[in-house]
Amino acid sequence: MDQVPSPLLDCRGVQKSFGAMVAVKDLSFTISKGEVLGIGGPNGAGKTTLFELISGLSPADKGEILFEGRRIESAPAHSICHLGIARVFQSNAAFDSLSAQHNVLIAAAYGSSSGRLPPLTFDPSIRRRAEWALDFVGYKKSLSVVVRNLPVLDRKLLMIASAIATEPKLLLMDEPVGGLNPEEIDQVMELVKRLIANGVTIMLIEHVMRFLVQLSTRLIIMHHGEKIFEGVPQSLARDDTVKRVYLGERMSKRLAAYSQGSAIQQ
Repeated sequence: MDQVPSPLLDCRGVQKSFGAMVAVKDLSFTISKGEVLGIGGPNGAGKTTLFELISGLSPADKGEILFEGRRIESAPAHSICHLGIARVFQSNAAFDSLSAQHNVLIAAAYGSSSGRLPPLTFDPSIRRRAEWALDFVGYKKSLSVVVRNLPVLDRKLLMIASAIATEPKLLLMDEPVGGLNPEEIDQVMELVKRLIANGVTIMLIEHVMRFLVQLSTRLIIMHHGEKIFEGVPQSLARDDTVKRVYLGERMSKRLAAYSQGSAIQQ
């Protein structure tokens, strides 16, 4: 009998509270290598807090988070990054006063260090990795431009380039197309498809539902910190609880059209 492979990420009864508010409540799920796990839900559902727990920016109050079988719920963020989890933030996070090139060089140098001390210079291997990442995302602006002067799409591409320059096994993407127009959304969608083809496992938070449904192999919908749905995109629009608390009837009909044969097959 073939042995079932262990999940890449395994969250078991994870919980996080801020005072009396329970942001993530007894949440359990797994993600296997090569999957695209979409996370949806209304504002305040706990989606970004979940990413904070996985990436080490906030400790879990209860539960276990295992990455490749290793518990990480108490590990610092830099150690989790070095293990192979990278994150693209919802806000346009970058070193605004530095150039686009230096942002990605810093990520390549410090985000994948395996030694006790971080590198003090950008050696040729780091420069090659940063150059590859910028080319992969299709960044077209001057490398010397100061990041604060970049438009929204280019800042988002730069964040993705910085994340993949760390050579992640799991990439957390928090609203990567927020604030973009339909043409720009399609551009980022094609980029994510290329990442998937390159073997990167992805967890994806997004409110643009066509983006979420068309890319995800499996979806989790959260509400008030709890999981109210888990399944394939094709079944999302038929779930009465999701329709009642999140989608509504009109969006459910639109999603049914989006999901017909559109989800990526692994």
